[in-house]
Amino acid sequence: NDMPAEHDVLIRFNNIFKKEDDLYRNAARLLGCSDCEFWILYTLCLSNQPMTQSELCDMQYQPKQTVNSSLKKLEADGYLTLVHKDSRSKYIELTPLGKKLAANTAQQVIHIELDTFAAFSKEEQDTFLNLYERYADALKEKMQQLQPYRKEP
Repeated sequence: NDMPAEHDVLIRFNNIFKKEDDLYRNAARLLGCSDCEFWILYTLCLSNQPMTQSELCDMQYQPKQTVNSSLKKLEADGYLTLVHKDSRSKYIELTPLGKKLAANTAQQVIHIELDTFAAFSKEEQDTFLNLYERYADALKEKMQQLQPYRKEP
């Protein structure tokens, strides 16, 4: 193996990250949702207050167009309604059918996640989350050092 030893941590981290990403992608597919639809329902389930379309887009870390397309599809299929909050924003409200969909999709995953976290002590949960958050914040800061590059034709 020609890889420097410090690459081992990246290999291990990326394997964990990709495994987790794959678990959620497979869960969404099993539950009959696109990735984006699943994460919209998931976010709405976790939010305990009405959310605007703009707030949801900010929380999704996906292109606004992708989120808005999924919202339109969910609305067209009768799962949610977009209610005018003011002239510029709309609140997202799940319809009764949407609440049933969320309960049978995202809420199932949320219960599994809560059960998984419950296997760890409060201290372990805090340590894990604090370290992961520190890593993500530091990575975000360091990624600002990236130099733009365009492939040559």
